[in-house]
Amino acid sequence: MTAPVVFTGTAAQADTARPDAVITWNLHAENAIHDVARQSPTASTRSFAMVQGAVYDAVNAIAGTPYQPYLVAPRSRPGDSTPAAVATAAYRTLVWLFPAQADSLRAQYEKSLAAIPDGPSERGGVAVGEATAAAMINARRNDGAFSDATWPSGTAPGQWRPAPPDFLGVGAWFATLKPFVVDPRPHRSPGPPALTSAAYARDLNEVKALGSATSTARTPDQTEAAIWWDDPRLVEWAIKRQLATTHRLGALGTARMFAMVDITTADSLIACYQEKKRWSFWRPVTAVPLADTDGNPATIGDPAWTPLRATSPTPEYPSGHACFTAATTAALRAFFGRDDLSFSAHSADSGTTRRYHSLSQAMAELDQARIWAGVHYRFATRDGHRLGAGVARDVLGHAFGPRGN
Repeated sequence: MTAPVVFTGTAAQADTARPDAVITWNLHAENAIHDVARQSPTASTRSFAMVQGAVYDAVNAIAGTPYQPYLVAPRSRPGDSTPAAVATAAYRTLVWLFPAQADSLRAQYEKSLAAIPDGPSERGGVAVGEATAAAMINARRNDGAFSDATWPSGTAPGQWRPAPPDFLGVGAWFATLKPFVVDPRPHRSPGPPALTSAAYARDLNEVKALGSATSTARTPDQTEAAIWWDDPRLVEWAIKRQLATTHRLGALGTARMFAMVDITTADSLIACYQEKKRWSFWRPVTAVPLADTDGNPATIGDPAWTPLRATSPTPEYPSGHACFTAATTAALRAFFGRDDLSFSAHSADSGTTRRYHSLSQAMAELDQARIWAGVHYRFATRDGHRLGAGVARDVLGHAFGPRGN
């Protein structure tokens, strides 16, 4: 496991650089990835991993490479501008990802450079950022993103099929995406319970009662949590920035933490989507109306049943959001060396701000919230949680540690 952040010597001196550029360009990345390109939460995971991986390598190089580089540690000189390196690494990566946004991204980049005095420091930082962006782009060429892969589907009980309201099947390419750090194939989940089992009936009936759009069993706070966690502008993005600010991490700490989280979540989702493809299990929005066909006497079909939140166009098992957030919390726990972190975030979808006093508290609520939203069974969130945490341990055991470990 990667050691908690402890800065000594050169790293401590380098980390006094203000983190504004890292956070600013993370916000620019969110705007490009989500607000403009409208990438799905799954697709955006790859984009964030690329941007933050390039930024981390740039800041780490200027800091004297106190940590293992993700891809490269280009040569740098004392005094090279960290803000120039951050802006360049993020800008070049984003332009490669989103060439149609070149003009708006260039305007943001020029504004960043205008705040840095001209001279060798700026030129040196730009060169470092150019090198780390080029390494990231070269590593991700032809990585399988946005291929025409499709999900297996069928009409037999238990088999996934496109769900209402749009009856789409997208995102299957993530199951064959090139990993960022580790081979996710050894990470497996046990699979859904048999349709005729008591465990399946229990979990189906739970989501049927709590996850219905018209549920009277779900509390108002549970409804709010279900919507809050389901916001496509993922609350985890804001939580990372808040933690960087409240803990005064500095440029190196912020860049390293962002990269640890984003690259770990990418590999965790690849493993998760491989399992989705392997099990191809039906969603509650399909299973509840067709429960009379599942062969289980403890389940009863309700053709009029609909979930509180729209169902994602992917197979049900395991929960992708549980995989993602388990990896996020595992990476944050490894970085800070503790679980008792306080943080909050606002969701435009729910119109509310929710607050937590530990990573485990937030993770436990996310597992429940997917049931309250009507989009996952308990066994899918439980096994997604375990899968995401397991991949995270593997990734963090191979990357981002102090150099020489």
